[in-house]
Amino acid sequence: MTLTLRGINVHPVKSTAIRPLTTAEVLPWGLAGDRRWMVVDNGGTLVSARELRTLFHVVADTPETEPGLPAPLRLRSRGHEPIDVVEPDSALIDLRMFSNDLQGRPADESAHQWLRAVTGRPDLRLVWCDDPERRRFEREWAVATDHAPYTDSCPVTLASLASLNQLNDWIAAGALERGEEAPAPLPIERFRPNVVIDGDHPFAEDGWTRVQIGEVAFRVPKRVDRCVMTTISSTDLTSTKEPIRTLAKHRLHDGATWFAVHLIPLNAGRIAVGDPVTFA
Repeated sequence: MTLTLRGINVHPVKSTAIRPLTTAEVLPWGLAGDRRWMVVDNGGTLVSARELRTLFHVVADTPETEPGLPAPLRLRSRGHEPIDVVEPDSALIDLRMFSNDLQGRPADESAHQWLRAVTGRPDLRLVWCDDPERRRFEREWAVATDHAPYTDSCPVTLASLASLNQLNDWIAAGALERGEEAPAPLPIERFRPNVVIDGDHPFAEDGWTRVQIGEVAFRVPKRVDRCVMTTISSTDLTSTKEPIRTLAKHRLHDGATWFAVHLIPLNAGRIAVGDPVTFA
């Protein structure tokens, strides 16, 4: 069966608006421009859209998402003047992202103030991952050369439109069983994948160990366990029980709900929408 790359996405600042691309540079630690920046509180702990949904409405661009951009990072939000942010040379500080102890360099005070004004949170700071190779994974699936910036886990996430279609069918069927009107289908963006493919059977990706997209090969170390963030609409910021309720019925294993797979690049190169996808 022919598989094709249908979408590429990056998230320059973790938990901010998704930025679609038609082509991307793949580096050993993930897609260029993806999650090199993160929002933290005064204690250095990650603040994500799980607890601060307005981050979804912050648009972050880099030269990867906006060619010719004169700054490393530009932040925009409706009702506020945009701000350009430089890569800081400030001293490293300790950070905490879930169970991960990380480090980063705080941005200029003007970037912190901009985030605070946009979100209404007076304790926010913006930090930059100056060296993705600093982070290592102490996991059973990891090897010494695995690195990533501020991704939750592995550097790249792959999702399948065939799997999404099956999930939406399950959600609609469940609603009808409860005597409810079937909701609008969930978009693939709910799962914030870096690469979106189409053309195979639903959840075929569960069994893959290697993926080739265009000129780049990837290792598939594990599936992705999903959290409550998938229940939040990035447009109106409302939430429902889906897709977690339906994933818990059809995709529950080891106490977690699963959708999509993680990838780790095996070589650098470029990928583009329309590239063929092969697997093993």
